[in-house]
Amino acid sequence: MNTSGSEIKIITGNSNPELAQKIAEYLNADIAKTDVSKFSDGEISVNIQETVRGTDVFVIQSTNSPVNNNLMELLIIIDGLKRASAGRITAVIPYYGYARQDRKAKSRDPITAKLVANLITAAGADRVLTMDLHAAQIQGYFDIPVDHLLGVPILAKYFKEKQIEDLVIVSPDLGSVTRARNFANQLDAPIAIIDKRRPKANVSEVMNIIGDIEGKNVILVDDMIDTAGTITNGADALKKFGAKEVYACCTHPVLSGPAIERIEKSVIKELIVLDTINLPEDKKIDKIKVQSVAPILASAINKIFSNESVSCLFN
Repeated sequence: MNTSGSEIKIITGNSNPELAQKIAEYLNADIAKTDVSKFSDGEISVNIQETVRGTDVFVIQSTNSPVNNNLMELLIIIDGLKRASAGRITAVIPYYGYARQDRKAKSRDPITAKLVANLITAAGADRVLTMDLHAAQIQGYFDIPVDHLLGVPILAKYFKEKQIEDLVIVSPDLGSVTRARNFANQLDAPIAIIDKRRPKANVSEVMNIIGDIEGKNVILVDDMIDTAGTITNGADALKKFGAKEVYACCTHPVLSGPAIERIEKSVIKELIVLDTINLPEDKKIDKIKVQSVAPILASAINKIFSNESVSCLFN
């Protein structure tokens, strides 16, 4: 049994209240009354309006755009809970922002993924629950337990039900091969790899396709789609090399800048994303289908609350 309180408390900031509501419904729990607003000068104000003393509190907050606001909301909520004597505080971060700055790629680069981990720990979080970190080693940047869930089973389930024939799973670059392999294993399909070089940030140039995709239906798999340059250029290349239908999927629909316009105009037939980031109305287009992470996050929260193994969710 859980030792840090007798009930689950769910608290959310403003990044993804819709997902928090779905998770709360799965858990048959209420979202704790909390006012997260701003002072007139833009500083964030947090007022937790019910007792949390001794309880197990789960703060659901993705750190997507506006990333600095959402990150500060998360930190301030955690600080408020700590000072209110919460029993155990779990930061549930479906999408972990700043994850792409995970190493020194060149001289004098910051490692912002580690800085953010330090901030979350310093604020008073006891553990972190997140999904599809851009680099799995970010788990090691924390000195508190991290439960790392995977989006691949949810995405694979969607495509299993579609029963697409002559299927090949495609990694959009060499760094995503492991993810593509895991995805392909679930669909019992072969993989191919797009070998490309990136001249500068957010610009990608496709070089070659490793694997047989001619006359096949293909699914491009990535952890996130930001400006959609990589995924749409990859889709164009796959068509050029003889692919039939091109599908794409990702866990985190960051979809910034020209992303929606690029996807709309691309050869991609369908893009499947998860709701780790809430899609505003102007980004909801017919090509984009959303699957929810609420069931798996709710299951993980239940396991953490009961001090049971979270890894069994993937067995």
